[in-house]
Amino acid sequence: MGSRVGESRAAFAAVLRNRGLRRLEAAWTCSIVGHWAYLVAVSVYAYNAGGKSAVGLVFALRLIPAALLAPFAGLLADRYPRERILLASTLARVVLMVAAAICVFFHLSPATVYVLAVAAGIATTPFRPTQAALTPTLARTPSELTAANAVASTVESLAVFGGPALAGIVLSFASTGLVFTLNAALVLLASLFVVQLSVPRVERKPEIEAGTIAAEAAAGFKAIGKDSSLRVLIGLLSAQTFVGGALQIYIVVLSFQVLGRGDSGVGFLNSALGVGALIGGVLAFSLTGAKRLSLPFAIGVLGWGVPLILLGIHSEIALALVLLGVVGVGNSIMDVAAFTLVQRAVADDVLARVFGVIQMLWWLALALGALVSPALVGWLGIETALIVTGAALVVLVALLWVPLRAIDRAAVAPDASELRILSSVPIFAPLPGMSLEHLAGRLVPLRLDPGTVVVRQGDAGDRFYMVVEGEVEVSENGKTLSTLEAGGYFGEIALLRDLPRTATVTARTPVVLYALDRDDFLAAVTGHAPSAEAADEIVSARLAGLPAPGMPLSSA
Repeated sequence: MGSRVGESRAAFAAVLRNRGLRRLEAAWTCSIVGHWAYLVAVSVYAYNAGGKSAVGLVFALRLIPAALLAPFAGLLADRYPRERILLASTLARVVLMVAAAICVFFHLSPATVYVLAVAAGIATTPFRPTQAALTPTLARTPSELTAANAVASTVESLAVFGGPALAGIVLSFASTGLVFTLNAALVLLASLFVVQLSVPRVERKPEIEAGTIAAEAAAGFKAIGKDSSLRVLIGLLSAQTFVGGALQIYIVVLSFQVLGRGDSGVGFLNSALGVGALIGGVLAFSLTGAKRLSLPFAIGVLGWGVPLILLGIHSEIALALVLLGVVGVGNSIMDVAAFTLVQRAVADDVLARVFGVIQMLWWLALALGALVSPALVGWLGIETALIVTGAALVVLVALLWVPLRAIDRAAVAPDASELRILSSVPIFAPLPGMSLEHLAGRLVPLRLDPGTVVVRQGDAGDRFYMVVEGEVEVSENGKTLSTLEAGGYFGEIALLRDLPRTATVTARTPVVLYALDRDDFLAAVTGHAPSAEAADEIVSARLAGLPAPGMPLSSA
């Protein structure tokens, strides 16, 4: 834990030293905190204006357009200057939030506020993918890119409970109109940071044909459809997400009708979920290297169902905060287990499309849960609705446990020897266990005869290589530089510096190599600050003619 805290502190310092990244992350902070505060405020407004049914309707109407647009929002950032997309998104949200605040202060039609809420949800959709795409352009080194990603992730986790807590405090002494105004001010501040961004001009990719997009989406659905255990996993994940949508409505009703905490209670109950999610994220590190993840996934789902049953049986504020915190813990463990199982079970060439389908199902399930829950509360009452909803998840886990376990057989965990080989390379040694496990699943084994040219000087770099058995010779302009044996590695210079191969590497004996494709290598190295720093030191040493750590001089 101390190591992770130190790494987070270093990440923030690295971002602060880069003016462009500092402004981008500041914009993201203002945007996401305001967004979560606004979600609480609009739920409270809808409840006061139209009861629990209005809360579910507004929640669903905001999510459905986001579900349809989320897979394609990133296309905007590939076709137009990214800073302009960010600015358009933030300014549109400012206008919509100011208009919503005016409607609240002057007691205008609630329908107008609902329409503005839906429009604000649509305006928010492009921000996150555009921000993520812009980050590499502003980062000057792999270390800075990693730091920016770490900061963005940390800010998002903190905003999950910080935004609702902020809304809860404001709502304890003021109306929802003030929270709308506060959100507008935060997003306006975000737009000011965006305006100050100085982004290098880059050539935009050509537009993607609509037919191609449809075909890629269909491939994701097909991959899920032909794997029965994967269907069970995603079905349970969707069921849990449905309950997550219902819980947003239950929290509002619970605060007003059962706990008597009113507006502020909604914010504090949502914050308990966020605190639990942070704790669960730390606990989820214990899943590193686990070969059987169906059980942790099932436990995560039960971490939703059982607390809801208990909350329905006995409701009081302290217990509600604790139980919702447990739900947050279960959610983090379930997400880590589910995503890892999918990564293991799905072929790499369709993995991104499968996750795109999961994201769409996630949003749609949230919307459906928000729409159905008011009817459940009206029919059964809030306590019984909580019990029935939680029990449904418990029953589903019991019924689907046998087919769910089958995914562990299809989702093969990496061999221990592969993890040892990766961790022996200084570039990968600092990576967390879960990252090493993911990377091990991407290794490509190669057996080559003597005299085989592995990489040729001047060629484009497409892979990183590790020597498992045998020897390879490294030469430059026909002159031998070094020999690499088991434990050696090469190929990082061309990938990290985007250069042609700086040397030729030839098999001297029969060799066994592990290869990592360019995208997998770069994603791993730029996703973790110590790993990026180690890689940068190795590349700098080799380009300067010095030996890399633990190895003779070589380059590629």
